[in-house]
Amino acid sequence: MNKEKIIEGLLKLSASITILTTIGILYVLLSESISFFKEVSILEFLTDKEWTPLFVNKHFGILPLVMGTLLTTFIAVSVAIPIGITIAIYLSEYAPNKFRKIVKPLLEILAAVPTIVYGFFALVVVTPFLQSFIPGMSGFNSLSAGIVMGIMIIPYVSSLSEDALRAVPKALRNASFGMGATRLQTAFKVMVPAASSGIIVSIILAFSRAIGETMIVAIAAGQQPRLTLNPLVPIETITAYIVQVSLGDVAHGSLEYKTIFAAGITLFLFTFILNNISYYIRKKFKEQYE
Repeated sequence: MNKEKIIEGLLKLSASITILTTIGILYVLLSESISFFKEVSILEFLTDKEWTPLFVNKHFGILPLVMGTLLTTFIAVSVAIPIGITIAIYLSEYAPNKFRKIVKPLLEILAAVPTIVYGFFALVVVTPFLQSFIPGMSGFNSLSAGIVMGIMIIPYVSSLSEDALRAVPKALRNASFGMGATRLQTAFKVMVPAASSGIIVSIILAFSRAIGETMIVAIAAGQQPRLTLNPLVPIETITAYIVQVSLGDVAHGSLEYKTIFAAGITLFLFTFILNNISYYIRKKFKEQYE
């Protein structure tokens, strides 16, 4: 009994540490953000189209950073979703077990590669390659950063989607074959709809991961906050701006320094909303086909 109580206490402590850490992060972000918003209007923060807190003519509109973040994220997701789901369908429905056991761990290695390596890959390989047939493309741009981010998050989509497809009861697959459906018809008209909740969750989690990416965009996308949908010009994301200010050139406690907390709480809200959406979908549809 004593051992069980010790183990139970350790498990509670572990759970409490994660909760307290989250609360601590939220407290720091909120307290510093409130201090920032005492000097800068929330309306200006949300509506101003310029972000130049480090310039002489200061503007504190978060829209350019949000736009840069969403632009690179949508490019990344546009790359990762079709490739990741295609890989998941192949591994689940077509690939032999031996091949699957070899390929799936290799794909997941992509998620273990340091993101700074991806950043330099985007800067010195992908960008020059794209410039060879896209005239006028800047050396720093959101397109190459987004493409490489998409490659990085492919394992999130492929692995989770493949797990969702394999979790579909075999009886459903066999019933489809029994009705005369081909393997292709079974895969796309039976298995994918049946595993749709898991696939959607994998996409949302990949989206959340792309929003929070730092080093790839800091290295390859540039540090020029601008409100644009053009993927060929330099932009700046929320995470890249936080890195820029955190380098130590801005005085601690100054208004300029506090901008990283306002940007941070914005990023936190994005990821918080996405993670809760994925949790809701997973909870709602978990037993739909069980």
